[in-house]
Amino acid sequence: MWSVLQWIILSGGSFVGDGMIGYFEKQLEVFTHSVHSLNENMFARWVEEAVTTLKAGNKIVVSGLGKNVPICEKFVGSMISMGLEAYFLHTNSAVHGDMGLVKAGDMVIILTKSGETTESIYLSRLLKERNINMWLLTFNGKSTLAKEISNCVVLSLEHEGDLWNVMPNNSTTVNLIVLQGLAMMIAKEMKLDIEEFGRNHPGGYIGEMLKTYE
Repeated sequence: MWSVLQWIILSGGSFVGDGMIGYFEKQLEVFTHSVHSLNENMFARWVEEAVTTLKAGNKIVVSGLGKNVPICEKFVGSMISMGLEAYFLHTNSAVHGDMGLVKAGDMVIILTKSGETTESIYLSRLLKERNINMWLLTFNGKSTLAKEISNCVVLSLEHEGDLWNVMPNNSTTVNLIVLQGLAMMIAKEMKLDIEEFGRNHPGGYIGEMLKTYE
């Protein structure tokens, strides 16, 4: 893990010390490192169990807080556009009634960088009382949640790419990459065709372009 001092030195004393291209190149190195830390066998099982869940008529639910909220929503949007059952469950709202969304047989994916977020720990323990398949996406393999949730995808992160290595910046981008990869692999394994996507996306430039497939 880079220290703040190392980051300042590598950045030439500031974010723009090497110009914006230099900054972006550093972030791409961080993303590459994170992607290469992925356990492919675990990811393959994740895809397989997600497909099994959907084929059984159940759904995939993603839950997160803060800056992970739009990441979860992007995953759900991609899934729904392909006709696949997915929903977002806000970790805070879950314990105020929204947990009723989760039914037996569903897959629930919890996003938390630290694996120590109080709300996420509370939710996961409540969900364990239900007949669901729970997964964790995190950057801390020694956390409370990583110890409690056996289906755990742990990624490495060298730096958040901010001034203090604190803001959820690169971590949320990596989460987006991984979840979008999950959505694409689910679609591949389910052999979805573009006609289904076209029926769900008739508007805009994409809708016009997909008319050529009719």
